Amino acid sequence: MASALRTASRAGLSLPRSSARPCSRTAPIALRRHYASAAPATGERSYFPHEPTGPVIKTSIPGPESVKAIERLSKVFDTRSLNMMTNYQRSYGNYIADLDGNVLLDVYAQIASIPVGYNNPSLLLAATSPEMASALINRPALGNFPQHDWADILETGILKVAPNGLNQVFTGQSGSDANELAYKAAFMWKRQQERGGAHVEFTDAEISSSMTNQKPGSPELSILSFKSAFHGRLFGSLSTTRSKPIHKLDIPAFDWPQAPFPACSYPLDQYAAENAAEEQRCLDETERLIKEWHNPPAAIVIEPIQSEGGDNHASPNFFRGLRELTKKHNVLFIVDEVQTGVGATGKFWAHEHWGLTTPPDIVTFSKKAQTAGYYYGNNDLRPNRPYRQFNTWMGDPARAILFRAIIQEVERLNLVENTAITGRYLYNGLERLAQQYPGEIKNLRGKGQGTFIAWDSPRRDEVLKKAKGVGVNIGGSGEAAVRLRPMLIFRKHHADILLDNLEKIFKS
Repeated sequence: MASALRTASRAGLSLPRSSARPCSRTAPIALRRHYASAAPATGERSYFPHEPTGPVIKTSIPGPESVKAIERLSKVFDTRSLNMMTNYQRSYGNYIADLDGNVLLDVYAQIASIPVGYNNPSLLLAATSPEMASALINRPALGNFPQHDWADILETGILKVAPNGLNQVFTGQSGSDANELAYKAAFMWKRQQERGGAHVEFTDAEISSSMTNQKPGSPELSILSFKSAFHGRLFGSLSTTRSKPIHKLDIPAFDWPQAPFPACSYPLDQYAAENAAEEQRCLDETERLIKEWHNPPAAIVIEPIQSEGGDNHASPNFFRGLRELTKKHNVLFIVDEVQTGVGATGKFWAHEHWGLTTPPDIVTFSKKAQTAGYYYGNNDLRPNRPYRQFNTWMGDPARAILFRAIIQEVERLNLVENTAITGRYLYNGLERLAQQYPGEIKNLRGKGQGTFIAWDSPRRDEVLKKAKGVGVNIGGSGEAAVRLRPMLIFRKHHADILLDNLEKIFKS
């Protein structure tokens, strides 16, 4: 333990005392040598003491070493969606590195999925602990053989940050999986209600017809989702995904309804009356579908901010209206926080911005949590028999341990508040750029939503490509949106680097 702490100290890494466990020496030392001069010019303290002072561009991207690595990989793995070939040993804090010595400020965080920085020392300690080693080499089939401390891992981690009113969790493998499991829970809940309660036995007709995919065993029910939504690429989640045809082509889909998501004008507060009318139109159509769709919805599922579909926002009033509709018509309200959760919007959960009087029935999560699953509070959402909501792994204790370390780091550094503060600063800077370059930044959105910010660009793909050339990794969404998804450790001096480089792109 002492040698591990000495190693971390030499690397300039700040470790929480409560987390002192053996850690790997190699990565911190290498990073210390590579990024030895990283005090921001603004004087603002970085969460990573030896983080780069800014991007480093040595070659085109991809450079020659990356090209060779990509060619090799493409022989055994499909690389057509590749963004960049990454050297994770050289990536650090907010900066992502490649094989050619290029170091980019990462404001995309993979796909909004890196929470507290590359090679975070606190996560390194958790990853090299005996507890993690046991979880990895003895990975339990949790439904049958849960490890003895599974309740402790959940209570000190995943459940510690559970949304208000939701005190139970079903863990899963990915965001798509989390949504699929939530849909299954909704269907079983609905049929249990219709049957008369958990104590009522299945009929012979239900049992036999389920084996031939016929009703009543396979009921004619649905999940209602929204235009431009993205909820995953598995069969059930894909049937609720409405963002891009390429996700859905050639895949059989369920006959489930699609409601309109409000096409709001931005900034939201400047078009309050127009947006309120649009949101009411969408609420009215949602209610009509709930009442009239031939396969009645057991639940509606919605993202607090539609991400893959173009970073589409709506006001808290719209979401409060949806909640009231679900209560009125006895359908579940599933909030998909796979991308919005874990602090990105300046709240730990984005739906906290809405001011709901009653919590959602289910909240799904993944990405920045580095694990997945869904929260719930109603005991009736537990299936009435074992093995109905089940698979071999039912989650992964190793990933739950990592999420616990992420939560500790978020709390230790007060990163949700940091994201809210940095987000306001970044949004104000983008507003100034929008005034200077109105043809480059259109429909700026995300005010008051932390760093969950986006705008429309008439030359979006060109902007994303040129961003790499000036040392910034940015993502897009929908047809024209540039979306920002920086990590929770993103600070004002990082925002300044981003804004300066965006201006270079706009001038070019």
